[in-house]
Amino acid sequence: MTELQKYRRLVLGLLLASLTALAVCGYLYLRDQVPDSILVEEGEETPVIFRTSLGALIQEEAVEAGSRGTSDIPREQLHISGSGSSSAAEQIRCSLLGILPLKTVEVESTERKSVYAGGSPVGIYLKTDGILVIGTGEVEGADGQIHEPAEHMVQTGDYIVAANGRPLEDKEELVECINDSQGQELSLEVVRNGSLVEVPVLPVQASDLSYKAGIWVRSDAQGVGTLTYVDEEGNFGALGHGISDVDTSTLLSLGQGRLYEADVVSVTKGESGKPGELAGIIHYRDSSILGDIAENKSTGIYGKTEHTEEMTAGELYEVAYKQEVEPGPAVILSCADGTVKEYEIEIESIDLNKKEVNKGMVIRVTDPALLELTGGIVQGM
Repeated sequence: MTELQKYRRLVLGLLLASLTALAVCGYLYLRDQVPDSILVEEGEETPVIFRTSLGALIQEEAVEAGSRGTSDIPREQLHISGSGSSSAAEQIRCSLLGILPLKTVEVESTERKSVYAGGSPVGIYLKTDGILVIGTGEVEGADGQIHEPAEHMVQTGDYIVAANGRPLEDKEELVECINDSQGQELSLEVVRNGSLVEVPVLPVQASDLSYKAGIWVRSDAQGVGTLTYVDEEGNFGALGHGISDVDTSTLLSLGQGRLYEADVVSVTKGESGKPGELAGIIHYRDSSILGDIAENKSTGIYGKTEHTEEMTAGELYEVAYKQEVEPGPAVILSCADGTVKEYEIEIESIDLNKKEVNKGMVIRVTDPALLELTGGIVQGM
């Protein structure tokens, strides 16, 4: 074999390997676009998942309940379980051009809801379920030595719930217990990775003669955000993301929380590489309480209110399922100028299987008035 033939074989091998890698990457990309599950309304015809150009590549076949193969019943005659129909689609099998299997999508039926859209500013106050440990540090003792009494005992992310059997609700109570110990060993009960454990800590007398354990803690959080929706029963959602601790970047474990009236007082305009923000004030009066926060999740905070009319514009909107959303013009509600208004945006792309559940769409602000005010999308909007 000549050197030229060897070179040609090498080039051909590299070309085939590149084409194979490209094909595998393309297949994995398409497979990743298929959601693991979708919600549909009870009694609805089996939905079309892909309404965009991907629909030309990804073929969808409805599967009857209990069937191992694809159903020979036409799609338009298949309905979702709960409709009373004798035929029920519980899965949709997706394949590449009807040849190469991609994924089987689970179909879950649910009652379609309507909500009042939000857009108004709300003040948020949240107490953690336990006292969050954000770190440990050094203590200069009365003896002039440097001590680290909590090192290797408590860990960042622990929640301290009791000391020597005494339940604790906030950091002030923890400081009191440590000072009352007079240097005697404290048994701290902490929740660590969902399990309750006991750890001993020996406080030291500091240079100011108080007793310290060298633990940095936090027991509450507060801020201004935007109301997302309120339903007809008074259940609300806000923020669109969870409340995480700024130091540990972990979702705060909710003990109790309140929603308050708030006002936007200033806007820091966003620039390239510098996210802007809405700044506001919270009215911490009993008469300004809007509701109770019951959950802090990755998709937002949720709770209950008795002030639906005060919090919304009073117009009900039917909730769409994710497979029903299409790229194109849309509007958002925002209080960037202090009053809730509609502003034009463009939905540029949709990811039905996004791993981060609150990042399934790419949107762009197109409204000149909002662009002038904020420069685009800013924090708190």
